[in-house]
Amino acid sequence: MNGGPAAGVGGHAVVRTRSAVAALVAAAVLGLATGRFVLPPPGGGTAHAAGRSAPATTTPGSAPVPASASPTDAPGTPGPVTTANLLEAVAFRPEVATARIHVTDRYGDGTYANPACTGEKTLTQTLGVPGAHFRGLTTSLRTDPDDPTWATELVDQVAREVAAEAPSPSLAQDFTERLLQEQVTCQKQPPGHWVYGDTTTVRFAPDVTASWMGTYEGLLNTTGRAPLGEEPCGGVAVLRSGTHYGVLEVHTCLGTAAMDRVVRTALSRL
Repeated sequence: MNGGPAAGVGGHAVVRTRSAVAALVAAAVLGLATGRFVLPPPGGGTAHAAGRSAPATTTPGSAPVPASASPTDAPGTPGPVTTANLLEAVAFRPEVATARIHVTDRYGDGTYANPACTGEKTLTQTLGVPGAHFRGLTTSLRTDPDDPTWATELVDQVAREVAAEAPSPSLAQDFTERLLQEQVTCQKQPPGHWVYGDTTTVRFAPDVTASWMGTYEGLLNTTGRAPLGEEPCGGVAVLRSGTHYGVLEVHTCLGTAAMDRVVRTALSRL
């Protein structure tokens, strides 16, 4: 996405040579047997808060789930957020072939689709939360070494989702309102700068909602607002389901109908 956030930063762990070799061999054997590639956890040492996280897991294509969703998919399921609550690669079919998408997960802190027009911060800096689940969907295995949910080249980034659980429904509502307000700021930008379009609201239940905005490149922004009658190219969504909340940024160029479908699918899983 033009003007989107840069990849997070973090420290580099030091691993003993013999232990690292053994871990990589084990990961390779597991990958050959299951088709799932698990990066070995970092060793001792310190890391910057923005990059500190659990080991990342990369799955080519990921597991199939329905490409569309509705309230019958039982959104708002109670309990802690897990990777099962995050968007799968199949949600982007047919616009992007599922086999081309690699899914990488991590847990920790980091930037969360807060673009240059609002200032890039980590989730902890904005909300004071200890950490969240991050998922990157990319068409390349070349990812940022400090945050593997970001593709090295932004053109290879299909989407990125961040999701966590608040202590209470009211706090989840507060979090989503604050996160949404950050994105709304980007609906007005100087002509020539990329801009978000109007907000669309998806509601499955009173406490299961999503608000999303399409992205428009700078060439289409001639008045300081998104142009009327033009299709977006991807976008951003803020999601809430009970105590669960999250932000989904779609970098691949999806129009209005496809964006609405993907957002509904993400909401049904959250």
